[in-house]
Amino acid sequence: MHFEPSMLLTIVFGFAFGFLLAIARVNRNSVIAGMATLDDFRVAKTMAAAIGVGAVLLAFLVLTGAASYHVKPLILGGVVYGGLLFGTGMAILGYCPGTLPISLGQGALDAGVGILGGLLGGLTFTAAEPALGPILGKDLGPQSLYSTLQPYPVSYLLVCSVFGILLVSLAFLMHRREKVRGYLWLYAGAGLGLLNAIMILPATAGRLLGASTSFPFVADRLLGFTESDYYRQIAEPGNWEMWFLFGAFLAGLVYSLARKEFRWQFLSSHWRKYRGENRGKRAFWAFLGGFILLFGARMAGGCTSGLILSGSMQLASSGLVFAVVVFIAFLVTGKLFYRGAKLRATSR
Repeated sequence: MHFEPSMLLTIVFGFAFGFLLAIARVNRNSVIAGMATLDDFRVAKTMAAAIGVGAVLLAFLVLTGAASYHVKPLILGGVVYGGLLFGTGMAILGYCPGTLPISLGQGALDAGVGILGGLLGGLTFTAAEPALGPILGKDLGPQSLYSTLQPYPVSYLLVCSVFGILLVSLAFLMHRREKVRGYLWLYAGAGLGLLNAIMILPATAGRLLGASTSFPFVADRLLGFTESDYYRQIAEPGNWEMWFLFGAFLAGLVYSLARKEFRWQFLSSHWRKYRGENRGKRAFWAFLGGFILLFGARMAGGCTSGLILSGSMQLASSGLVFAVVVFIAFLVTGKLFYRGAKLRATSR
């Protein structure tokens, strides 16, 4: 866990990331878990806007030679099985790896429990990784639409533009159906797309958003599991993401203090509505959800920010497949874990 002067910029990027999510409140348990029960569409709207804007900006930068893509390989078994675990864990926990530190900074104690579960999930993956090869499957390489259309830059930019317009239009359609006021989700989504475009430049970070690698990195360092091949693979990106998430934590803390919204809490309004007031149960499910979430993220090689947002902005196969699998698992778990629990409680 080393700090270099260049990490100051990493913290600034993390702060910007956390601030954007905080202003739209899409880091909060009630909002993320609310999407799992189809009570709140802010997460879906923000992600659609971010991917749509980011896809166009990244394509422009790559085609002009200002930057290059950072596409994660398609390891089909890892992406599919990891996506199923990740979507399940995210629905139960009500956070993703990038939103956990933001919410902890705002006083959400269940996010702290989720982080502990995530650290154990990351540590467990480090130990299990050598035996997971048959499950993860063959590395099919960094596949993306760009690799196919690279000889036709105008066509590629046109496809990215259509893709971006469709996603932003879908976000506005969801907003109209939701019948709520305000466009903070749009500002946050566009900001995330712009942030990724700035970060991909070689003069700034030369990388894209990511969060989940920091969990096994921190856990492995704390407990001395630093001799494995897997740790050596994640040491550099894990250290970078750790400082990035520290910036996100600061953003959550500063934003909540500035708005006088900081308060310690363990149960969100969504959890109370569907699962009741028992804090012990929330602690159990938050820890388990964090464990499942991070183990799944490491199987897939990324999370909401590193695969769904950054991957889909690059029209990468790994990111798009992961997004579909996560979305399905997320909604199915939301129906069973929340609405099913409420139905059983009502029928008693």
